[in-house]
Amino acid sequence: MSFKFGRRSMESLGSVHPELRRLFTEVIRHYDCSILEGHRGREAQEEALRKGTTTLPWPRSKHNTFPALAVDAVPYPIDWTDTRRFYYFGGFVLATAAQLGIRIRWGGDWDGDGDFKDQSFHDLPHFELLSTDV
Repeated sequence: MSFKFGRRSMESLGSVHPELRRLFTEVIRHYDCSILEGHRGREAQEEALRKGTTTLPWPRSKHNTFPALAVDAVPYPIDWTDTRRFYYFGGFVLATAAQLGIRIRWGGDWDGDGDFKDQSFHDLPHFELLSTDV
């Protein structure tokens, strides 16, 4: 089965680094998902900080570069209470990135050690490039 992004997802994906676009173009071929946010301007970053959905002030987030070095993506349809789906999706994205040779970090396992309980801030939709030397 093959899926495709909607208009809003495509707009958000258009604001991210080409390697993140390449990754999520492959992900959507196999897993239905939505792109919530790519580039985040100053006002949006400050709002995310106020809401507690980020811990970084402007301009320290990888969302604040253009193109963005981070993307927020979620399994579709979105059910914020079903965190197991987010962990499953995170694993799928990590595996797809590894197959493509794209080094990323996921907000569900910041240090990448497979232990989801050793961090205090869980940002399950967040995926960011570790290196842009690609």
